[in-house]
Amino acid sequence: MIRILMANQETILTVENLGVKFDNNEVLKGLSFFVKKGDVLAIVGPNGSGKSVLFRALLNLVPYSGKIQWAPGLKVSYVPQKFNIDKELPLSVQEFFKFKEKNSKKIISALKSVGITDEHHIEHHILKERLGWLSGGQLQRILIAWSIIDNPDVLLFDEPTAGIDVGGEETIYNLLKKLKDERGFTILLISHDLNIVYKYANNVICVNKEMICYGEPNSVLDPTALANLYGGEAGFYKHEHSHDH
Repeated sequence: MIRILMANQETILTVENLGVKFDNNEVLKGLSFFVKKGDVLAIVGPNGSGKSVLFRALLNLVPYSGKIQWAPGLKVSYVPQKFNIDKELPLSVQEFFKFKEKNSKKIISALKSVGITDEHHIEHHILKERLGWLSGGQLQRILIAWSIIDNPDVLLFDEPTAGIDVGGEETIYNLLKKLKDERGFTILLISHDLNIVYKYANNVICVNKEMICYGEPNSVLDPTALANLYGGEAGFYKHEHSHDH
């Protein structure tokens, strides 16, 4: 089943019977799924369900059992959930980018592509700003720009809106969709907001240490699967943003 390919759409990641243990603690077991070029795959599940560990296994950062097979030659970029930067860290945005890219025009182009469009503002303010002085939304855009500057094939985002206000959430996801449409990225993202999953993902994996569901969100995110996933917290998946005035 996993090896079936649709026409003109190649499988770029195959995972079979993936398991991760820390000491004797089984964090993930029996995960099998595949990802095709251009997919947006969302990973959902309660806190402590192994979602971030799954990303770390895909990046070969933790020991695992089973099989993880990426297509040869893929470049994968990862944006972690939390990137806490000391305000006193003497590292500017420009210096941060120069770990990856020395060409200032390419840096400015990457920043423009994530919605920071005023070139004068980029050159005279953003690039000179310390990383630790950026707002949550600004830092998220900088991290996305940093992750795409070397033209990866696959982007892994661990909760791309963690710590960002509600108004900024849609903006970040719209930005990811725009980048995917423009550059043909394949995106794997961890999200707590099922509304976002329905809107942006074409496939979803429900994980609570093991696979609870897998497939198209409208097909597999049914009340039974969600009750199994979240223990019947019905209010969770009817998530609505409220605005206080």
